[in-house]
Amino acid sequence: MSDETEVPRGNPAVVGLGGFGLTMIIQQLHHLGLCGLGPFIACGLVFGGLAQFIVGFAEQKCGNNFSYAVFTAYGAFWITYCIILLFDKFAIYHSSTSDIGYFLIVWTIYTVILWIASLYINGAMSCTFTMLVLGFILLDLGQFGYPAMSKVAAYVLIFGALIAWYIMAHVIFLGIFGRDVLPLGDPWLNHRPAV
Repeated sequence: MSDETEVPRGNPAVVGLGGFGLTMIIQQLHHLGLCGLGPFIACGLVFGGLAQFIVGFAEQKCGNNFSYAVFTAYGAFWITYCIILLFDKFAIYHSSTSDIGYFLIVWTIYTVILWIASLYINGAMSCTFTMLVLGFILLDLGQFGYPAMSKVAAYVLIFGALIAWYIMAHVIFLGIFGRDVLPLGDPWLNHRPAV
C-alpha cells in the first residue's frame, strides 16, 4: 500500500468554458460593430482555439467524452474560422458568403448532436447548447439571404456564452467554498436504461 496521497487536480473545463465564453462574446461584439476584428482573431486563435484544444485533450485523459468532443472541436472551430478570415484578409483564398454559410451549417449539425447529449447532463449545459443551436441556425439564415438574423444571433450567442461562464463559475466556486453556490439545475431529460 502506498503512503502517497493523491494530489487534487484542477478541472480543465474551467479554462475551456472561460475561453469559449470570452471568444464568443468578443466575436459577437465584432458582429455588432462594437469591436474590431483584431481582438477576435487573437482570442480565437489563442484562448478560444489553442487553449480549448489543450483542455479537450486534458478532458480525454479524464475519460470525459462529452467535454473531449466539445473542447477539441470548438477549439478547432475557432482556429479554422480565424484562418478563413485571415485568408480573406490577405487575399490567399476568398470565401464567399455561401462558403461561410455551408461551413456554419456543418457546425450547426455537429452542435445539434452535442445539444442532444447536453439534455442529459444538467440544466445549465442544456441552456448553453440550446442557445448555441439557435445561434448557429440564425447565423446560417444570415449567410443565406437574411442578414438581419446575424445581429439577432449575436445577442443569442452572447447569452449562451454568459451561461457557459456561469458553469465555469459554478466549478470554481464549488472548489473554493466547498458547496454548490451556483446550482446547475437538473437534466432536462433523464436517461432510462433499457430493461
